[in-house]
Amino acid sequence: MQYKVLTVAREYGSGGAEIAGLVAQKLGWKLLDRDLIYKIAGRAGVNADVARACDEHVDSWLHRITKPLWQGDVAAAVTLAPLDVFDAESMSRFTSEVIEEAYSAGNCVIVGRGAQCVLEGRDRVFHVFIYAPWSARVRRIQQRLESHESVERLMRETDTERSSYVRLYFGRDWADPHLYDMMISSRPGCRAVTDLIVAALTCGS
Repeated sequence: MQYKVLTVAREYGSGGAEIAGLVAQKLGWKLLDRDLIYKIAGRAGVNADVARACDEHVDSWLHRITKPLWQGDVAAAVTLAPLDVFDAESMSRFTSEVIEEAYSAGNCVIVGRGAQCVLEGRDRVFHVFIYAPWSARVRRIQQRLESHESVERLMRETDTERSSYVRLYFGRDWADPHLYDMMISSRPGCRAVTDLIVAALTCGS
């Protein structure tokens, strides 16, 4: 099979985003990661910082409970929230639309954002989950965010948020092996893992 799209889910600090970029570079494919935020911000007519704050996040429990009330009741909306609000649910909806468009265009690597669920079962899509030993993830994040108070807490919170995102908007378990064609540790090194993924994508093409 000749694949046309790669989705990359990743533990925070695993090097998954870097590997996705290397695969895209090696294949000459388009990389959809942070650019997604700017694309969606433009489409939704919101500031990129607003879109970034909602990226791969879930709205608070209170927001989700009260949203149906202020959406359906103008009087309640005056006190609870604006009628036309951009939130994590809106971000997820726009993100899924962009992912579908990217799939139609083909030749792209999509990082996170539940792409493995949006494109589940589609032809010519290869899904990868990248993980890494805890200590390696801590070291990688410390090199990037030296001033952060608790790297380990940040790791737990980010992974929990990503898992919650997939569970809430797609009803799936982020770490379910049945969502992926390959689950691989980045322990051998980003370039070695890149080569393995590229080999899997191009085998038989």
